This record gives sequence, C-alpha cells and structure tokens, in this order.
Amino acid sequence: MNNCIFLISLLVISSSVFGQHKKAYAIFTSEGVETHYDELKEHAKSSDILLFGEQHNSAISHWLQYELTNDLIQERKVKLGAEMFERDNQKPLNDFLNDQIDQKGLDTLARLWSNYKTDYAPLVRLAKENKIEFIATNIPRRYANMVFRKGFEVLDSLAIDEKKWIAPLPIAYDPDLPTYQNILTMMGEHGTPELVKAQAIKDATMAFSILENRIENELFIHYNGAYHSDFYEGILWYLKLTEPKLKYKTISTVTQKDISFLEKEHLGKADFIIVVNENVTTTY
Repeated sequence: MNNCIFLISLLVISSSVFGQHKKAYAIFTSEGVETHYDELKEHAKSSDILLFGEQHNSAISHWLQYELTNDLIQERKVKLGAEMFERDNQKPLNDFLNDQIDQKGLDTLARLWSNYKTDYAPLVRLAKENKIEFIATNIPRRYANMVFRKGFEVLDSLAIDEKKWIAPLPIAYDPDLPTYQNILTMMGEHGTPELVKAQAIKDATMAFSILENRIENELFIHYNGAYHSDFYEGILWYLKLTEPKLKYKTISTVTQKDISFLEKEHLGKADFIIVVNENVTTTY
C-alpha cells in the first residue's frame, strides 16, 4: 500500500514538472496541425528539392537547419545550396570545401554575410566534413541593385561573362503574385515596381542555380529567407515553371508569443512551419 502511494505521488510530481516545461518552438503543418520533427524529416527525405525558409537571425531556425541536414545526409545523397552565397563566389567556396584555402582565405575572397560565423559556418563545415557540394545560388548583389534602380532592362547591357551569374534573360515575371504585391504594401511609399523586380531576379536566379546543379535521385536542400519561398511562391514559383513534376517540400519560420497554435496569417505559408517563441534570443 505504501509503495502504491509512493508511485502515485511520484507520477503527480512528474506530471507537474513536465507540465511546467517551456517550449522554445513548435512545428505545424500548412493547415495548422501541430506535428513533430520526425514527420518533417520523413517528408523532407522523400522530396527532390527542399526549400528551408529561415528567419536570418533565428537561432532555432539555424539549429534545425543543421540538425535536419545532418540527419538527412545519413539517409540520402544530398547537395546543399544557399541564398547567402552569390554565384560569383562559388570558386572560393569550393576552394574552402576542398581544403585549398582556410577560413581566413574564405573570409577574404568571398562576400560572407555578417552572421556567417554563427549561423552558416556550421552548415559549410558539415558539408566540408562530409564532402558534400555546397552551391552558391544567389545573384551577385550588384546586379540585383541595378535592377532595383533601373528594372530588368539594365541587365541587357551586361557583358556575356557577367550574364552567366544571372538566370537566363529575359526571366518570366508575374508582378501580381501575392507575395510580390505584399512587398509594395509592406514598404509603403518606399515600395516600387523595381524593388519587386529585384526580388524576382533573386528568386529566378536561385531557382535556376538549384536546377542547374541538382542531380536525379539526389536531394537538394536550399537555405533561404522564408519570404523567398513562403506561400509556395518566389523560388518555388520559378522552379515549377521549369520542372513542375519534381517533388518539392517547403519549410517556413515564424515567431509568435503563443506557440501552442499557428496564427491565421501563417496558415498555408509552407508544408511545415516552425513557430519560434518570440522571447528566444536571436543571433543578431
């Protein structure tokens, strides 16, 4: 009898302790149903191309990128790519991966983001340790800035050896895509058609880079800001224009005060939405 009382008391205490546990994040499906990491991983594993949409300063997002990638490379042949590397920086990135230059050399020769050391270096090291290709997918920013100032037409004047860093011109373009229209809304008086075109040339170039480098029966994991693939637009819109029959999966990252449910504005953003507690410390 005393043993029974002891066990019951222990269960009550354990339940109370676990009930007080705070979660830093939760994962939801597109429809807002809470799910778990293993389901996300299984869906990712079965895809041809996975677009992992991050918040650039989210420690949880970057940690899950690493964990998911590390798990998937145990089960699939994988290639990596990222918005954070521009196409004309592929050579120094390759040289680093192949031990031809060290980290200081990469810092010098490539235009690394300011948060590279904390947020992207772990992924690059993972690729290096496992001899996995890592593709620089983004348009060099100087060309995106040209589009921002003068529109697509300015790219026609580029030399042939410069155009190789950009998706083949002219690119398809739909200014009425909701995510593109939303850029104008968010930017208010600072929003211009050219700003949206600058976003589109990035999306088109990243999609082109992914398809240019993917191999059949290989999983291509691409890391990008969530807005570049939210609501199945952006990069994914361009991917499907060329390869509509491939199996695509998308992940988005958002923050909420209450992570016990998915807020209405985030429904449909991606196949899986990582909801991070807004109080979690960011990387910058």
